[in-house]
Amino acid sequence: MAAALKRAYLAVYNWAVFSGWAQVLYYAVTTLLRSGHQDVYAAVERPLQLAQTAAVLEIIHGLVGLVRSPISATLPQIGSRLFVTWGILWSFPETTTHILVSSLVISWSITEIIRYSFFGTKELLGSAPSWLQWLRYSSFLIMYPTGISSELGLIYIALEYIKASEKYSFRLPNAWNYSFDYFYASIMVLLIYVPGSPHMYTYMLGQRKKALSKSKTM
Repeated sequence: MAAALKRAYLAVYNWAVFSGWAQVLYYAVTTLLRSGHQDVYAAVERPLQLAQTAAVLEIIHGLVGLVRSPISATLPQIGSRLFVTWGILWSFPETTTHILVSSLVISWSITEIIRYSFFGTKELLGSAPSWLQWLRYSSFLIMYPTGISSELGLIYIALEYIKASEKYSFRLPNAWNYSFDYFYASIMVLLIYVPGSPHMYTYMLGQRKKALSKSKTM
């Protein structure tokens, strides 16, 4: 009974988030074709925020043992995306008309449509078709570099607005005797991408080799 409830919950979760990302991709592509890249963010803002923030549940799923995904791989990827979604795009609207927003949301949404449909199908049917498994473990070869490049570019573009506005920064003296500079924190995030991105890409290559070799022997 518990196993059935777990599978039902995960199926509903995966297909619900899949629908959110499908909406993001539809709005992004139609807006891009109709009126240009400068209007893409306005069209996708709400479904993008909902779909990306819903990924926080995946951290909880891993912590409580609902899924086997390691937190060490899940947390940095979700954390960086939430930082771009809320800490950059939502916080600094000056960045939202850049063409990198289009490459960002299209890369993210294609990746997530494939990923959530793969896991949703596995929870519903017990397995996924080979073509969907291949897409799940191969689409990142292109989508990860384009997505990461867009993330890095948007954070870099936002730096001048972060510095000028001093948003989210705390200066001394204050009641807490604590200072924080969002500008330098954002630079630190950029620097973390340098070793983090190759590490994640190598990790996913290993996962791809393991998953596809296993499917060949079945």
